[in-house]
Amino acid sequence: MLKLALCDDEAEQRAAVSRLLREYAALRPELTVKLSVFSSGMELLTAAEEERFDLYVLDVVMPDLSGIDLGVKLRELGHYGAIVYLSISPEYAVESYAARAFYYLMKPVEPAKLYQVLDQAAAALEKRRASCVTVKTREGLVLVPLDRIMYVELSNRVVRYHLSNNTLVDSLTVRTSFQEETAQLLSDSRFFQSGASFAVNLYYVAAVERSSLKLDNGERVPLARGRASLMKQRWSDYWLGGQAEEQV
Repeated sequence: MLKLALCDDEAEQRAAVSRLLREYAALRPELTVKLSVFSSGMELLTAAEEERFDLYVLDVVMPDLSGIDLGVKLRELGHYGAIVYLSISPEYAVESYAARAFYYLMKPVEPAKLYQVLDQAAAALEKRRASCVTVKTREGLVLVPLDRIMYVELSNRVVRYHLSNNTLVDSLTVRTSFQEETAQLLSDSRFFQSGASFAVNLYYVAAVERSSLKLDNGERVPLARGRASLMKQRWSDYWLGGQAEEQV
């Protein structure tokens, strides 16, 4: 199922985009699209307290709470669905990166372009759902989605997975090196080994500091001396190279 949330304060625009989204759903019956429509950012935020959406289609210019601010607040709440912005002007495109937007479309929306973007978002979601790492724990094998791992650390011979929902997954005691234990993670372009015992998901990095990486939840992960330049390059490539579209 693909759960879509549309938010636009203008009734005419809301109806027009809603119609396009329903037409898209009819063209892609294999996705089983569920559409929820909201007339304000606050209305969507209230709904987001109870339900998570896979894709958000947000108008940029709205009273009280702009689409950009709405996107940022959704991220702060731990909602990582893809965000597609709609606007009559390109002037907010750069600001949309603050909410880690998947795409920025100009109004009036071209149906073919919108459907293409939705297909890309759906494909990224499917890939994300299928991408997991298996962790051996005391309770048994646990499948952990890679996109939910904020960072990993080696502590007292245990590999600890810090997840975006503020939970932890601890492995059994390891007998090999941290790099060997996290080989699957490190082979994925989203992850960077910031130190001898730390690997971080680039998606959650908010800032690269002198000796640490600041994550978007305020936590800091150590950054080894001499790795700052490589980290900045990897971080830049990740966001500007389009790799972030795969993790939404």
